[in-house]
Amino acid sequence: MKTFKLITLQVVEEDSLVDIDLIDGLIINQENEQNTWMLEAYVNKSYHDYFQELYEKGEDVIVQVVITKKENSPAAFQTKILTIKQVSDKISILFEGKLMKTNYDYAEIVLKKLIGQGLSSEELLQEFKKILREKPKITAAKSE
Repeated sequence: MKTFKLITLQVVEEDSLVDIDLIDGLIINQENEQNTWMLEAYVNKSYHDYFQELYEKGEDVIVQVVITKKENSPAAFQTKILTIKQVSDKISILFEGKLMKTNYDYAEIVLKKLIGQGLSSEELLQEFKKILREKPKITAAKSE
């Protein structure tokens, strides 16, 4: 097994990415025959209802993460939420999943979001470049 620091976490929704403010997190490559990974996100308890709803749906949750250094490109995982545990005044969410062969189309999500904001062609291009350079720092609705 190999363990890495989880730097950022985003939940991929239909046409957007939901930024999750991590307090801490780790990701473990289990290096098993199933190629499974474990992700643990330690976050503010204000996210409890959001993750509880995802858990209760029982569906796969696509997450996009940056591992080890913020300069690294995001990686997408198809996961299931295994547990949500309260730890003091925070919560720990444990995911299990597999690395997706092709990264979720991050550029397409960014572009759809910017088009939805009604940016003109030059503004659209500049903002698109800026967001892609900053990688996962796209703003989306987040649970408060």
